[in-house]
Amino acid sequence: MMHNDIHAVATRARNMVWLSFGLLGIVMNAWVPRIPEIKLALHLSDAQFGLALIGGPLGGLLGAQLTGRLIHTYGSRWVSMVLAVEISVGIFMLGIADSYWTLVIALFIQGIGTGGLDNAFNTQGVAVEIHLKRKYMSSFHGAWSVGMLLAVASGGVFARFITPRENIVGVAIIGLAIFIPNIYFLLPNSLDGHVGESSGEGTSAKVPLFDRKTAVLWALGIAMVGCLIPEAAISDWGGILLHRHLHIATGLDASGVAAFGFAMIVGRFTGDSLMHRFGPERVVKLGGYIGGLSLGASIAIAVPLSRVSTAAGLIVVVLGFIIAGLGIGPMVPALISATGKIPGVAPSVAIARVGIVGILSYFIGPVITGNLSRAFSLPIAMAFPCGVLILAGYLSRTLRVSETFETGK
Repeated sequence: MMHNDIHAVATRARNMVWLSFGLLGIVMNAWVPRIPEIKLALHLSDAQFGLALIGGPLGGLLGAQLTGRLIHTYGSRWVSMVLAVEISVGIFMLGIADSYWTLVIALFIQGIGTGGLDNAFNTQGVAVEIHLKRKYMSSFHGAWSVGMLLAVASGGVFARFITPRENIVGVAIIGLAIFIPNIYFLLPNSLDGHVGESSGEGTSAKVPLFDRKTAVLWALGIAMVGCLIPEAAISDWGGILLHRHLHIATGLDASGVAAFGFAMIVGRFTGDSLMHRFGPERVVKLGGYIGGLSLGASIAIAVPLSRVSTAAGLIVVVLGFIIAGLGIGPMVPALISATGKIPGVAPSVAIARVGIVGILSYFIGPVITGNLSRAFSLPIAMAFPCGVLILAGYLSRTLRVSETFETGK
């Protein structure tokens, strides 16, 4: 294929990757605004529902692990086709779930599709960046964030007119109808960096758990954890922090999380240009350092300040959440992009390995933060996500491996 033809195909694929990430954000979050109704309809206690939710991350772990080698062998486009059907089945089952175990199985199936498609679309994103010689990964993830917000907002509107079953089943069917033609126009197997283990292309689908080569993957994975734990901590505990410790009224106590989410989107859509100008390493370093320190300082100042002025405390903590969101926004995309460009390792396999480490943060983050909050207090417990975010900034030096590969220096 001629260079101009490759550029045209990669440009078209870039647009399809944007749409694919946005659609994935809509599909996987379609049930989120209907969760209270589903929980009530199935007569589940908080403990039962909490256990059921574990099915999603467990499926994600399996999906990421399996698709790493499948993509390397069969190509990301055709694996995405299969996974689009699989995740649609999971979403459909969520819509018709009529028992605890049906819900668990549906979440597990959805999780497999989510982890697998995330890997496949990230693999496509890495290949698009290589062919077009420009950063796009941050805006790809920004499209996912927009899709998530659309799903949550539209679900709230739909709740007035249709049942959760009609809402979620409809999203599953429409999502599949859009996914298939969209995926068809992604990069073909000959251009996505995965043409089979017997191709002799110099990349391996078998990566040892521990050796010098995989030390980079572990460092990138730990940095990923350092980004995801504070993201989850703000989303899960931000409203509680504002309500209990800053005495912010119900409704307004969600302002911090909302501001953080909006800042994340802004950070992701501006992240590509920042990385193109300053380099991924500096963006991740400053995002981790400034984001972690600002988040910690804002909480440390806002909690005692709120005793004097509730409004002033709210302004300070929301400002800290915004700075943290701007910093975290481009960090995960930068780490994924770097992971997919490690010499000698198949991009899908590398992304899967780092993704698995990252998914573990959804298990360990809430547990550690919750136990610290129980032992001390929530404001003190928030020092943990602040600290790991600073650690992620320190581990930005690991990105030099992929930057060297990209520039050839």
